[in-house]
Amino acid sequence: MNLPTTTTRPRQNVSQKHILYSEILSVTSAMRKNSRWASSTNFMTSNQTSALGSNLGLRISSPSFNARSNTRGNREAELMAGFQELKRAVRDVGDISSLPLPIILSPFFEIIRSSLSTGPITSAALTALHNFFVCGIISAKSNTLDLALKELSTTAARCKFEPSDSSGDEVVLLKILTVIHDCLCAYDVGNVLGDVEVCEMLETVLTTCCQMRLSEILRRSAENTMHALVRTVFSRLHHLDPEIEEAKLDVDDEEAEIKMSVSTTQMHNQTGSEEVSQEAAVDASVEEQETKETQTPTSAVVTRSQFSLPSILELLRVLVNVLDPNDQQHTDSTRLVVLGILNSAFEEAGPRIGAFPSLKALVLDPACKYLFQLARSGNLAVLHAALRTISTMFDTMREHLKMQQELFLAFTIDRLAPPPIANTKGTSSKKAGVTDSPRPATPTLGPIEPEKDSENGSSTPTRILVAPARGETRNLVLETLSQISRHPSFMVDLYTNYDCDINCENLFERLIDFLTKSVYPTHYPAGLDAQQRNAQYLCLDLLLAFVNDMAKRAEEEYQKWPSDCPSPESLLQTKSQKKLILTGASRFNIKPKTGLAFLEENGLIYADLSDQVDKPLSLAKFLKSCSCLDKRLLGDFISRPDNLDVLKAFIGLSNFKDKPIADAMRELLESFRLPGEAQQIARITETFASTYFAAGPAEIKSEDAVYVLAYSVILLNTDLHNPQVRKRMSFEEYQRNLRGVNDGSDFSPEFLQEIYDTIRKREIVMPEEHTGSLGFEYAWKELLTRSRQAGPLVTCNTPLFDVDMFKSVWKPVISAIAYAFISFDDDYIIQRSIAGFRQCATLAKHFRLPDVFDFVVVSLSQATSLLPDTLQTSIPNYPTVEVEGQKITVSNLSVKFGINFKGQLAAVVLFNIVNGNGNALREGWTQIFEMFQNLFVHSLLPAQMLQMEDFLGGSSMIPLRGASPQRTAARNDGGLLSTLSSYLMTPYGASSDSLVPDATESDIEKTLCTIDCITSCRLDELYSQILQLETDALVAAVRALEALAHERTVAKLKQESEDPMYPAQDNAYMPMPYDPASVYLLETMVSISCQVPQHIEDLWPILFEHLSALLQHDSASHYSILLIERAVVGLLRLCLLLAQKPSLRDQIYVSLDLLSGLPSDVAASVAEQIVVGVISLVQKYREIIRSQTEWKLVFALLRSTISHSEAAKLSFNLLNSLVIDGPGQLVTMDNFSALVTLLNDFATLAGSTVEAHQNQGRRHGPLTAANSPAVERGRKAIELLTSLKKFFSPIIEISGLQREDAWEQLFLPLLTSLKDQSSNAAREVRQGAIGQLQRTLLASHPILDEADSNQVEQIFNKIVFRLVDDLLKPPVFQRDPQGMPETRLRASALLCKTFMHFEVRESQSTADIRISWIGVLDLLDHLMHVDHGEQLYEAIPESLKNVLLVMNATQVLVPPSTNDERSERQRTLWTMTAERMERFLPGFLTEVIHVPEISEDTPQPTEAEALAS
Repeated sequence: MNLPTTTTRPRQNVSQKHILYSEILSVTSAMRKNSRWASSTNFMTSNQTSALGSNLGLRISSPSFNARSNTRGNREAELMAGFQELKRAVRDVGDISSLPLPIILSPFFEIIRSSLSTGPITSAALTALHNFFVCGIISAKSNTLDLALKELSTTAARCKFEPSDSSGDEVVLLKILTVIHDCLCAYDVGNVLGDVEVCEMLETVLTTCCQMRLSEILRRSAENTMHALVRTVFSRLHHLDPEIEEAKLDVDDEEAEIKMSVSTTQMHNQTGSEEVSQEAAVDASVEEQETKETQTPTSAVVTRSQFSLPSILELLRVLVNVLDPNDQQHTDSTRLVVLGILNSAFEEAGPRIGAFPSLKALVLDPACKYLFQLARSGNLAVLHAALRTISTMFDTMREHLKMQQELFLAFTIDRLAPPPIANTKGTSSKKAGVTDSPRPATPTLGPIEPEKDSENGSSTPTRILVAPARGETRNLVLETLSQISRHPSFMVDLYTNYDCDINCENLFERLIDFLTKSVYPTHYPAGLDAQQRNAQYLCLDLLLAFVNDMAKRAEEEYQKWPSDCPSPESLLQTKSQKKLILTGASRFNIKPKTGLAFLEENGLIYADLSDQVDKPLSLAKFLKSCSCLDKRLLGDFISRPDNLDVLKAFIGLSNFKDKPIADAMRELLESFRLPGEAQQIARITETFASTYFAAGPAEIKSEDAVYVLAYSVILLNTDLHNPQVRKRMSFEEYQRNLRGVNDGSDFSPEFLQEIYDTIRKREIVMPEEHTGSLGFEYAWKELLTRSRQAGPLVTCNTPLFDVDMFKSVWKPVISAIAYAFISFDDDYIIQRSIAGFRQCATLAKHFRLPDVFDFVVVSLSQATSLLPDTLQTSIPNYPTVEVEGQKITVSNLSVKFGINFKGQLAAVVLFNIVNGNGNALREGWTQIFEMFQNLFVHSLLPAQMLQMEDFLGGSSMIPLRGASPQRTAARNDGGLLSTLSSYLMTPYGASSDSLVPDATESDIEKTLCTIDCITSCRLDELYSQILQLETDALVAAVRALEALAHERTVAKLKQESEDPMYPAQDNAYMPMPYDPASVYLLETMVSISCQVPQHIEDLWPILFEHLSALLQHDSASHYSILLIERAVVGLLRLCLLLAQKPSLRDQIYVSLDLLSGLPSDVAASVAEQIVVGVISLVQKYREIIRSQTEWKLVFALLRSTISHSEAAKLSFNLLNSLVIDGPGQLVTMDNFSALVTLLNDFATLAGSTVEAHQNQGRRHGPLTAANSPAVERGRKAIELLTSLKKFFSPIIEISGLQREDAWEQLFLPLLTSLKDQSSNAAREVRQGAIGQLQRTLLASHPILDEADSNQVEQIFNKIVFRLVDDLLKPPVFQRDPQGMPETRLRASALLCKTFMHFEVRESQSTADIRISWIGVLDLLDHLMHVDHGEQLYEAIPESLKNVLLVMNATQVLVPPSTNDERSERQRTLWTMTAERMERFLPGFLTEVIHVPEISEDTPQPTEAEALAS
């Protein structure tokens, strides 16, 4: 039946009097159809004495008792007469609203209340009342409305009629519901109802709802009506003042009347059956009439106030009591109805209920208790209704239900957890441990299962786990959890109220742990079905909502922290302390001594020591307050003999004042588990007896009596409640056992009876035995105790705790999101997962948590499928096609990735996240660059990311394949047979690497999809952003590149050298195959570093570590030459940057030294790059090369490359620029020696080149400066060496060299070099060198002009004599047999001229030249006879003649005379000369120098004597 839901009435077209007459007619018509009112005689009868007869003086006798049988007829007549009288009353009234409303409604009420009425008649009366509401006869303006409504409520509650057919009877009940709804809800008249009337109406409707014998339609209609009534009633709370209403509860005189009850049996407003006797019916009617007559005056007098808190409280009390699952009076069907009603009440006024202490108290204790118990129901309908009501209650009253919410959430998580894995040994083992919850666990039925603690993995001894929910039950529980968790601040509230409370569970961490694990299929051991898949989606959705809410708070969409709440800093400090407590408790549960040491170290015990608090008391306080200790281990610990002081302090913390001994023992035994050893129990009991007796208990005379009573309580509890005890101890037996123990006297029977009854009614349950209903009762008692101490639930959507929350859960959350993204196929889930990734990355950046950002990148990179599966080095020949003018490579990766939609999504999301957020990335760079290298080897990277810089040709592309060895071209001179054979064999003989497969249209399309995706990833933008990174992120990126490059090069080489699967090659220098990825990584690493010179100090160690590993002498030959080339170029490019950093300049020479140590074949391969790099370094930053060592290192590096033609050319140009006049001229004392050495090497190289050419045979013409660059450079090197003389004076002046030092460091190296090149195989070089040597020796210079005897000796012994000796050697002669005689000739002339210049001069007149002179003669002798050439044979005497003449002229060589006045030296020199020359030029001396005749008596010394002298 549709109930009116609005108070707006239609316009009145009919008068109210007409409506009243019409309804009277409807009722009386229905009455006349009944046999009781069929005759008209009954219509006008009355049971009252006729007033008319009395007025006429007639005596009317009263009816006798025997006429009682006519009472029914009189009552029938009275019912009809009431309507007649009403018609008379309104006949002359113009406006019936002026009449008192009870007069108008009274006949209708009488019909409804009368048991003589039938269903149709009552239905007509009820319809009339409904119409009166509709038409306004009953309205807020009606006269005496309050009295009428009071009587209406009573009438509706006491409706009686004779039952007929069930459908007709239910119509009556339905109309009663309609009238009650009209009265209370629909027409603005309910505000005049009192509490009693409201309770009567509610009781009527509620009872109808719970009548299971009624039809479903009627009960559902009653439910709807009840919901509307309850909403109306509870809406009054919004208009009531809590203080005033609560005060009224104490003084309200109506409290005794406001009582409701719910009956599920036959309704009291219907007669039992048609077999009820007539007499009983009449008696009931008479009694009812008498009751009515006695109540009516009272109703007319008492003024009723509008209904308020009393009726609401009574309604709530009745609803809550029905929910009691232990009340057998009510069935699940009844509770199901009431749960719906209670849910409506919470929906209407939930937040307001908490403002009224009386209502809140009902909700906090019985309501929550019963609801939580019903949440464990096996009836799905009841479970669903209970969970819905619970969720509504938490949604509306959350702030008042802090402890209740904790219990429910812990219970829910326990129930949703997967079933425990059975012990494979068949036995369950318990280890002492601690739960991550510092409070007793959710009490439920089921065995105690161990649970790992978050701190150390120990099992939890206090948690009571439930059997896991399955099927639809699981879905309902999970949906409820999801509904409760939908508030944006829910997770923050959990963290602040529970995780940051020492006495509460870590609910936030537990919930996140459950949600993350529930996303994985391993959470469902039986496999996944549709329901479990839905559970996965729900859990993931909650995780994503958590991340989303946190991201919104990071965007400044949050609330300000309430000022009246504990500060965030204090809460976070409490969280840290809680973690320490859990860790300490965990260690205590494993080994108490270790745990106590940890607790003391962290100030959790003994920190409050004072005169009043000693160590045992401080420890006892902690043990008493810490609920996460193993109760069994705690009992064992405090009862040890050495912990007796702790035991006394522990028991002394309990207040036993005026507490019965049974309750005192209950409190004691619930704080720890009684140990099993008798001595320990005795120790505990003795301590308890002492403490309890000190509190002054009544009737106990001694401490020993307490001791005995304590034992008796323990034994009585076991006897009365142990299921193995069949015969229970009676009170008499208990009393008899305690005779005479009270200090020789007996306890009073009342005293013992109280103990006995207390234990019998309520078992003392030891810790760890709280299972089933006992467990729930214990947990609920603990909850109520904690509720009195806990404050309200703080709800605030604040970001102040987000960092700590995110730090504690980010890894499992991101892992779960990643798994969902990879595994789930639902588009919405994938979209949400992508958003979750973005938000996690945003949070990681916001909170500056690079580890989190890295994990996001790693997770997404795994989903992209772009990471290489193996370390691929060889690149297959992939087909290349041209599409719209663009060449694309169709590879395996491009085809597979093109159809991997999730992978493409992951890639786009990943690179969009990293773009702009690179500073938040650290280890994740490894995955980024790993994908880059994989894309590179499959030709999918943008072209601008494939460039490699070079000193020679600018930028070029990194080749994917190394250069193939040159193959000998097949000769094309065969005939037809050879041509055919070649044609047939070519496919089989061709390398498989050269075979390129064809690309299908499908593969091309997939590749295009891949290219589009890569384009969307904006890799080039990311690459450019790397250059803008902060130092830490940039270092991480380069380190990631180095790690990948190291893996592909150094690590792989080491693996192959150590792995027996890779046998040693015959050629120890067999290079590894060319790996393009290693070159790409190296180039990227160097390129990034070169573009960020400001960070080179941080990057250089990483770069050099890798480059040095590649370029070491022992390993460089094993790598491909292109890799080594790029390493050399990279190192030199970095050296150019190092030159800009004074602090790193020494690293330049470390690098150059590394390059100079390259194997010769490797150095020759990369010589050009080395030289160009060194030249750039010297030309741009010559000021950094300061010391002689540095110059030597530079020139040594150049020297190692001169065998390379192009490199030698570049090196020589550098030397030329240093020596010749110009801006690049730079010859100093520091580089002179190295410069001479390098120029000497160039000249030597020219000779080596000529010799190598000569060895090739006569088919080749001679090499000259005109046709050989090497010879030309050698010739110019001699010129440059000679030109160095011009720097002698400036160098000496600048450096302040002494003459001796100048000779040793300048002249002698130069002369030595010229001497060495004077025997060069290249004729032009040799001739130039000997010529320059002669000019240098004979030229005037202060150093040479003032040469002392030692220096002159060095000139001859190290330069001139050695030169002639070299030229006399046959191998030297064979270098140029045709040109060498001329050189010998020039050498002989040089020998003579040098001797004359240095030995035969005025400054040397006193010097002893005998030894050098004999040396000159010996060499001239050898030269004349070495090849018997005419040229030397003629030239040497002429040269010698000049020398002799000069020596004679200078009085150095003086012949003997008659008056021999020569000195001893002159005589000796002459004699030696004469004897020596006679050997190869007899008589030549006397021909040149005239010797006068002398007496034969004059003795002449022999040569031997002269030499001896």
